[in-house]
Amino acid sequence: MKKILGLVFLVFIFISTAWYAPPKPETMHSIEGTWELQSFYSYDDGVNISDTVPKADGYRQVKMYYNGKVMWTRYVPQDSVEWFGYGQYKVTPDSLIETLEYASSSMMSALDTLRVFRFELDITERTYSQISFDEEGNRTFSENYVRID
Repeated sequence: MKKILGLVFLVFIFISTAWYAPPKPETMHSIEGTWELQSFYSYDDGVNISDTVPKADGYRQVKMYYNGKVMWTRYVPQDSVEWFGYGQYKVTPDSLIETLEYASSSMMSALDTLRVFRFELDITERTYSQISFDEEGNRTFSENYVRID
């Protein structure tokens, strides 16, 4: 009788574990695709958003991420200077790292020697923010994008 009860108990445990599926970990959203800038945030205290600045009328900034490559372009109606860049990117669960390979001459002169950009990344399926931070790790401002493709 003990053997039968033990066997029934083992079968019960086996069946109950077969139906149990552990919760799936939250999947990381993909940044691959085309994104358009919508606004900027300012962080005065390094933590909380202190101001939201919409993009100016006619201003467009689009970024495209695909297969480890990033390309972006900016159009400012009142500015005849060209702004674009191309390079590589890497995403971790909480950061975006872009390494610029080449860019418009105006961008290259504005960069001086800076070619690697590290951002805190806040991403969903339809939006993402690339958040800049200072030397102490405090947030300073962000660019906020919406997926367009």
